[in-house]
Amino acid sequence: MPLNDERPDGEDRGAEPSTSGLGGSRESLAADHAAKNRSPSAGSSNTVDGVNESTRDLFNLHFAHEIIVNPSFHLQPELLPQGSLWKMVKDNLHKAYWDILESELNGDPPEYGQAIRLLEEVREILLSMLRPGANRLRAQITEVLDMDLIRQQADNDAVDIQGLASYIITIMGQMCSQNRDKDVEKLRQSPDDIVTLFKEIFRVLDLMKVDIVNFTINDLRPVLMSPGVDFERATFQRLLDNKPGALEITTLWIKSALEELSSSNAKEQRDGQEKGPRPPPGPFQLLNAAFLRILTWDYNKSPLPETWMQDEKRLREIQCQLRQGQAVNEVLLIIYSTIGGPVQGLPSLSFRLMWNISVLLEGMHSPDFNLEKALESVSAQVCCDLNKSLTERDYPPLSPALQATLTGQICSIARKDNPIRALVEDRVQQYFTALLCDPKSQVKQIPAGLSPIQIELASIGAKFISLVNHNRRVYGPFYANIIKKLMFSSSLPAANPPQDTAQDPVSFK
Repeated sequence: MPLNDERPDGEDRGAEPSTSGLGGSRESLAADHAAKNRSPSAGSSNTVDGVNESTRDLFNLHFAHEIIVNPSFHLQPELLPQGSLWKMVKDNLHKAYWDILESELNGDPPEYGQAIRLLEEVREILLSMLRPGANRLRAQITEVLDMDLIRQQADNDAVDIQGLASYIITIMGQMCSQNRDKDVEKLRQSPDDIVTLFKEIFRVLDLMKVDIVNFTINDLRPVLMSPGVDFERATFQRLLDNKPGALEITTLWIKSALEELSSSNAKEQRDGQEKGPRPPPGPFQLLNAAFLRILTWDYNKSPLPETWMQDEKRLREIQCQLRQGQAVNEVLLIIYSTIGGPVQGLPSLSFRLMWNISVLLEGMHSPDFNLEKALESVSAQVCCDLNKSLTERDYPPLSPALQATLTGQICSIARKDNPIRALVEDRVQQYFTALLCDPKSQVKQIPAGLSPIQIELASIGAKFISLVNHNRRVYGPFYANIIKKLMFSSSLPAANPPQDTAQDPVSFK
């Protein structure tokens, strides 16, 4: 975690956590949960005492996977929705807690039981955030926040709560990252009201704890890149050991790809495209065909294979971006084939068309999105843009008949059997097939007809191949066993493809 350069004594700057491994991070999170349950310093935690082994393994698997494949993965302070039951309960409990503190401090004579418990918790939080080498600062905090001495002072009504709070704020300023300097400075300017001051102290401490966890995540990422594959694989194996038959959807997914390849080979032989028997697909070809099916997975018919469930959100985003890009490309192909020369070779017009089409098709992956109506709006906007461009260059505007033809062709891509749609989807499949076979080449030659979205296609392809490569490294041994059984064992699973499974599958969610 970056710290301020002006802070003295580098030895005592310690807010840097150890990078010994993921287990340490989980222990820290569990410790945070215990601390949160003792006071209103933060909200509820997902950690539950006595959680079963499978759930712990799933947490470890998900956490490690996110760190490795998601460069922007980080934790954020938990914010409960306004008006929710949990927020109302939490707010009422916290209010009662702070009311007790205020009542005790305003008593005559004042009582310090609640205040001492708060100081003790702050002391433990500060010590827990120190790095192992920050011995001087650790000794200083222990000396100043000596709870036995503070209790004796409280018994004699001689404890300086305001002075101790000022010391705590000073230490927080030394330990926090630079992005928390403003929060700490506001603490220094807080009113003399002790209750309000401690509320803010705990709020900033919670932010600092999140900062430390995120620093640990960033620090763990390069450490986990190599052993992370073994860690994910071993953790997944333990999940399988506790759930017999838990690779059912994965097996059906690969089996469906094998059947598709075999059917395609048989068709080519029947059509006379090849002479003599064709060898069965190899494991690499089979697995690539299976990966290609993930790109167009129908989530309404079947959940993802178990080996892909950690990446469902990323895969859905990739699929949505790809569908929108294909639709934009289809509309542009229709425009240029229908209008021809007067609108070709104009980068500014092409950019304007792409931008407006993309905006109007935003959210087309949503279940309630009306594609037909959206394409009508696209048609109207396209005709407007084209007429403007044509008249600016002294061309006649589009005739009503040509506008009607253009509108009809654009709206027709809503049908799955539309030839332009089928062409673009086929070319996209060719692109990703080539990318899966040779990801290092990044397929320099974009298939004909996809040049309008080549930049977007390259970006989507890079994301997808990155996920595929990691998935292949982690789950390769599991896939090898499944492929071996499918190719050489007579005890195969039901022949239904995974997209048509009606049974309730085993889920690792």
